[in-house]
Amino acid sequence: MSNITSYLYLVASVCFILSLRGLASPTSARRGNFLGMIGMTVAVGTTMVSQKVLSYDLIIAGLVLGAGIGVIIARSIAMTALPQLVAAFHSLVGLAAVMVAAAAFYNPEAFDIGPIGFIKTGALIEMGLGTAIGSLTFTGSIVAFLKLQGILSGKPLRFPGQHMMNALLLLSILIILGVFAAYQTTAAFWAIVFLSFALGFLLILPIGGADMPVIVSMLNSYSGWAACGIGFTLHNPLLIVTGALVGASGAILSYIMCKGMNRSIINVILGGFGSQTSSSVAGADEEERPVKAGSAEDAAFLMQNADSVIIVPGYGMAVAQAQHALKEMVSVLKEKGVRVRFAIHPVAGRMPGHMNVLLAEANIPYEDVLELDEINNDFSSTDVAFVIGANDVTNPAAKTDPESPIYGMPILDVMESKTVLFVKRSMSPGYAGVQNELFFKDNTMMLFGDAKKMCESIVKSIN
Repeated sequence: MSNITSYLYLVASVCFILSLRGLASPTSARRGNFLGMIGMTVAVGTTMVSQKVLSYDLIIAGLVLGAGIGVIIARSIAMTALPQLVAAFHSLVGLAAVMVAAAAFYNPEAFDIGPIGFIKTGALIEMGLGTAIGSLTFTGSIVAFLKLQGILSGKPLRFPGQHMMNALLLLSILIILGVFAAYQTTAAFWAIVFLSFALGFLLILPIGGADMPVIVSMLNSYSGWAACGIGFTLHNPLLIVTGALVGASGAILSYIMCKGMNRSIINVILGGFGSQTSSSVAGADEEERPVKAGSAEDAAFLMQNADSVIIVPGYGMAVAQAQHALKEMVSVLKEKGVRVRFAIHPVAGRMPGHMNVLLAEANIPYEDVLELDEINNDFSSTDVAFVIGANDVTNPAAKTDPESPIYGMPILDVMESKTVLFVKRSMSPGYAGVQNELFFKDNTMMLFGDAKKMCESIVKSIN
């Protein structure tokens, strides 16, 4: 029976690996999701027929309850809330790792790791590491959720001596982990949990809103490593493989995003970036600077007479659910012979791939959607750049203001276009809290209003 279980877990692991490969491209993402579903079905089914199962009633009740909650959330969640949903799910993965570790600690015989008080040292180390990472992931993900939801401010929350306190907490956790491995005390176990809870809060609080997409990716990695650590404790090869896959892929994605934002991966791990200075935050004086405002008719005239238009989507498009109206506008422009493409910044929106998902939902052709490094040089030869709610990723301050919290982050060079049409509800700054100098450029025309209604009005004007 154990050999069959091992083979089935191997099949599930291969499905998960192929699923990740499929998710690497929009054209194969649907197949990747399907393979992931098959792998999870095989994994759960194999576990259900295990001889170690004590109560099918509790397992089935948990499956039904969890599936029911998942279906309700999936059907009701708005696309704009997807990033905070991901952060919330990461917190549950971390908490699950902690609870499994607690179950193994209080009933080790059920997991074949020794009797109470005489648990194997290796299992204790694995259990302690999984507990620490899971606890950190739980509270860190909660803070990320609160920031993304707007309950907590997107500005970095700092206090003197913060890095020293984080270092002391980390050192204390490592020392207590050694004590736990040596003496197996209940106090040491729960000390690891609560100190890691505190470290999770303190690591994510100082992260600014502009860097939150990287944090979501990094917390994804943490949740994977927590599951991997608990997998070693349970001697479950599938949990080890899947946890390592999630942990490694999340870490790689975080590194790629940090490179794209000119950030340090070490600073991400230590909670050391996202600082904000008073000179970088938009104030009343900046909001009173004159801007050039236009109408849908003006935008329609400029775009239908252009040879090339590049559209830059951002979180404002997601908030207004404007992707379908935008698709209609693109179709009308193409009928007029205008070349239309989309420029996607690596951290546009609130999480990696946020804009790609929205555009795919509206059936935008994949070949029209280009990444920053593929299209950035084309802005200088483009007639119109149509920016729809993308604020921080188009802000010239990232290149010109060393005091800005987004300084050094690669941006889409929309200011190089002949004309920039910027769709926005108001002059408020972006999620990073930094006023966009692009608003005040001579070649920028602000289109104030709801993004969806603006696109619909432009279509009517063109027709």
